Amino acid sequence: MRNNMNNGLAGFSLVEWSIRRPKRVVALAVVLTAAFGTQFPKLKTDTNPKNMLPATSDVRMWNDEVDQTFALYEDTIVVGVAREDGVLNPDTLAKIARITDEAGTIPGVAAKDVTSLKNVDNVTAAEGMLKVSPLMAEVPQSQEEVEALKRTIFANPLLIGRLISRDGNTTAVYVPLERGADGKKIADDLRRTVGKLKGPEAYYIAGDPVARDTFGAEMFKLMGLFSPLAGMIMLAAIYLMFRSLSLAFLVMGVAMIAIVWSVGLLIGLGFPIHIMSSMSPVFLMAIATDSIHIFNEFYFRYRERKNKAQAIRETMSAVGRPVRYTALATAAGFAVLLFMHIIPVRVFGGLVAFGTVALRLLSFSLVPAILTFVSEEKMERASRTEDVGADRAARWLRSLGDLGARHPAATVLAGLAALALAVAGATRTVVNNNMVNWFKAGSEVRTADRVMNEALGGTSLAYIVASSHEEDSIKTPEALRYIEGLQRDLEKLPLVGKTTSVVDYVKRINRVLHGDDPRYDTVPDSREEIAQYLFLFGMSAKPADLDNVVDYRFQKANIWIQLKTWDARAMRGVIAAQDAYARASPFPLELKPAGTAYFNLVWNDEVLWDMVKGFGLALVVVFVILVFNFRSFKWAVVGYVPLLFTILLIYGVLGFAGKDFDMPISVLSCLSLGMAVDFAIHFISRLKQRLAEIGHESGRAPDTEVLLEALRWTAARPGKGIMRNAVLFASAFSVMLFAPLTPYVTVGGFIAGMMTLSALMTILYLPALIVLFKGSLFGRAS
Repeated sequence: MRNNMNNGLAGFSLVEWSIRRPKRVVALAVVLTAAFGTQFPKLKTDTNPKNMLPATSDVRMWNDEVDQTFALYEDTIVVGVAREDGVLNPDTLAKIARITDEAGTIPGVAAKDVTSLKNVDNVTAAEGMLKVSPLMAEVPQSQEEVEALKRTIFANPLLIGRLISRDGNTTAVYVPLERGADGKKIADDLRRTVGKLKGPEAYYIAGDPVARDTFGAEMFKLMGLFSPLAGMIMLAAIYLMFRSLSLAFLVMGVAMIAIVWSVGLLIGLGFPIHIMSSMSPVFLMAIATDSIHIFNEFYFRYRERKNKAQAIRETMSAVGRPVRYTALATAAGFAVLLFMHIIPVRVFGGLVAFGTVALRLLSFSLVPAILTFVSEEKMERASRTEDVGADRAARWLRSLGDLGARHPAATVLAGLAALALAVAGATRTVVNNNMVNWFKAGSEVRTADRVMNEALGGTSLAYIVASSHEEDSIKTPEALRYIEGLQRDLEKLPLVGKTTSVVDYVKRINRVLHGDDPRYDTVPDSREEIAQYLFLFGMSAKPADLDNVVDYRFQKANIWIQLKTWDARAMRGVIAAQDAYARASPFPLELKPAGTAYFNLVWNDEVLWDMVKGFGLALVVVFVILVFNFRSFKWAVVGYVPLLFTILLIYGVLGFAGKDFDMPISVLSCLSLGMAVDFAIHFISRLKQRLAEIGHESGRAPDTEVLLEALRWTAARPGKGIMRNAVLFASAFSVMLFAPLTPYVTVGGFIAGMMTLSALMTILYLPALIVLFKGSLFGRAS
């Protein structure tokens, strides 16, 4: 009995079972889809890039500690006010005061610390006593009052570059956010506030939370638009290819089922939808196009056999192995992301890997089952164009394969020349990341950031924390001069717009208490004098003024650094300058970077190097799959070549175009391996099948003409499926080229270009390699 059971299991065929019981298969698919669909009401989203790293990561814990130590806010929005003839006039100053007041009423804003020319503390002296008071208690009305205010502002270096530009044409209102506040929503409220103001002023809303939360909101809008749009484009493309609406709906139906299963599982496991996982529907729709190889072969078989059930069985027998291994390669390309450090990357990898497996399961069950319901009349009509000799596309592909096969040396040399050029271009890529640049150049977010960076110290904020083991050590003249020296070094960097520290307050106090004499714009020589100044300032100013730059034990000082770009490499330059200063001027203060700009750098490096590791792992995994599939190391190498050429050629183009190697491209590097190698698996597998069908003896090199004819057939018939697959894949991602967010444009262009180029390389280059190395690949000559 046990032997009978084992024999029964060994002889089980999912395809055959699906053909015999199509209604059960369809019913089971519907039930499972409904079950996964029940999870969708629990959907949660997370658009904060900070959550790309776990809360326990060193950089997040350190930044939280710095925020707590110096009473800092995690996020701040900058409202820019610009006027060509200057902002220091009664009308504009009144508007600045109004913006300041109304910003404090917006939910999520830390109202007490909204800062502008209206309420910033100004350090002066009166009758030898330190005086700290709001800069503009009342809006000046006369020209004399405006001139007095102007003199006061430009006499205070703490304000220049932070609150007002040197030319007096631009000012800023700093709006700190409470933890967890929605930056986009608050930015929209601020836009409504400034939108009510009439006059010649221009207003700009900038800052990391604006870019981050706007990107997150736009991302979900785009995916809500692009997913169905990509589906409609693919539906139309499939119909044009096969002239069968039922087939088009079948392919898209399979894709939709896999998406529901995958996203439903993700939600059911408690994961939120993040930036990357929001792209998964388009990826899965594109991956679903691999089933085109089944339909491509099916209609050829049906045209030859005129028997539906037999055509289904022969088709699945012919393409089953390559379809399984292409699915395995694609799933492996995504599954390597499970070993990455970045949590959303791991989630995305697992999501699409599961979806890929689900698609292949449906390809061997639901697809054969549905085909049994399609009428013979529709199949006959759709199969009429599937003639290798008569079809124009098949003839062109046959000619393309023949070109590579008849001129193998020239084809390979041309490819090597293109490869050398691509390598030269790839070496020009720069590792960098900049979230503001994820918006197009003319966008509101990017324009605001550019204008504010040009006029003021910069919208990207970093800190350097100087720490000692002794209390009150920051009060010593030596410590303050050491910090001041670091500030001057940092300010020499072209992308550093301004630095601020406790040193600037001490120098300002020293000067105003000495009759505003510029000679006293220095650090005092006495520790006691410094301690007295800081005590007086702490008693007179708002608590945040001193708390933001020094801790209560005076063991740690916080240097504020405003950067004129969100480029990760700008922060890398700051750290390099900090380290160089520490080496050149040893002092018992430990220097350590922090802040949003520092997090972005760490996040950038974590993601990119994770992807480099993933890319290397994917290279190995995909190659091993090729070896198992072809049962040959040599054939695996040949199948690998179009993949590597395609990726290097695209990187070469990106390098010559000046495109940074950023997070979207680094992720695509891993994903592309599994997807681009699919074509080589189909081509080589079907070539071997064709040689076996025409009687070629395995282990012996075929005659040249026999091999050439087999290559032509492979290029024309399975090659047509390869090109159809590439066109559908490219069409699905082409919708992203019209996105307002550059990562989507990058993803769309990269994938569309990769799939098209990979298909052409497979059909042109593989025949050249196979003919050139025929003896090594097939064994001894016949």
